[in-house]
Amino acid sequence: MADSSKTEKATPKKREDEQKKGNIFQSSDVISALSILALFYTLKIIFPFLYQHMSGVIIKYIGYMKTVNTLSTAFAMSVAKDVLIAVLLLAGPVMLVSIAVGIIATGMQTRFKISKENLKIKFSRLSPLQGIKKMISLRSITELIKAMLKISVIGYILYSAFLNISKSFTKLMFEDIFGAVSFILNSIMDIVIQLSLAFILIAAFDYLYQWWEYERNIKMSKQEIKEEYKQLEGDPQIKGQIRDRQRKMATQRMMQQVPTADVIIRNPTHFAVALKYDIEKNSAPIVVAKGQDYTALKIIEIAEQHHIPMTENRPLARALYSTVEINREIPQEYYLILAEIMAWVYSTKKENK
Repeated sequence: MADSSKTEKATPKKREDEQKKGNIFQSSDVISALSILALFYTLKIIFPFLYQHMSGVIIKYIGYMKTVNTLSTAFAMSVAKDVLIAVLLLAGPVMLVSIAVGIIATGMQTRFKISKENLKIKFSRLSPLQGIKKMISLRSITELIKAMLKISVIGYILYSAFLNISKSFTKLMFEDIFGAVSFILNSIMDIVIQLSLAFILIAAFDYLYQWWEYERNIKMSKQEIKEEYKQLEGDPQIKGQIRDRQRKMATQRMMQQVPTADVIIRNPTHFAVALKYDIEKNSAPIVVAKGQDYTALKIIEIAEQHHIPMTENRPLARALYSTVEINREIPQEYYLILAEIMAWVYSTKKENK
């Protein structure tokens, strides 16, 4: 019985995982029906050739009965060769067509996906308990109904065909052997076609049932979907830890750029922005580091250690912190005020020299 909590359709990942396990949707009745139809149509097509070849072989060996008195090795080898060729001509095309139809019919349903799981030896399949469970499952009941339906259909078609053929038995007495054989073979072919059409109809219903059962069995609960989402997207806690680590690494890289700054704009301890201006490389000063509260204090501390000029401008520090990203140039609206600050920085550096 299906788990009542599994009410959601399977996700693409779930379907892919099931296919890897070998749980691939297919109907064996579709394969059987198509194989039977292809098998007998093949026999119908190649029968004239087989008839001529077998007639030639039979006539050949009937003729030997008049001339061959002793059984020699060469004669036995010749007989074996002819028998082998006859068997290959009869069974070869039939086997090839059956194999080809089976592969194509299976591949069309499974999209030619092969699972290694089905090739592995699983001792759980030999468990008597598992066997009992399968015997009383919905699937086993369905298979029993299908088997009974097939037997009923076969019985009805064979009974109806026998009644029709029996009416023509008296006519066969006046036919030659070839005509009688052709009539019997055509009658058999008619029976096969009727059986195949009936089996195809049964296979169509079986295909729909197998699809419904497969979809029912791979349904997922809402909790399973959540767990799968966590696996695909990552656990929120782990993602948070990764973001914290990335943030710390970015802060460390930023702090390493503070000594390269030309000036620190501060407010006075809540915000700190480190600016660097290279006339040859940049059209405007760039923000190499910025921080608030504890980070701002660290920037100021590093700047003091490297004797970087600092100026207090609360509105400018807050504005640059809020609007400019790391390693980006400042906007044009701050050019004028920063020009005055940079002029002060350069003059201070000249005086210190």
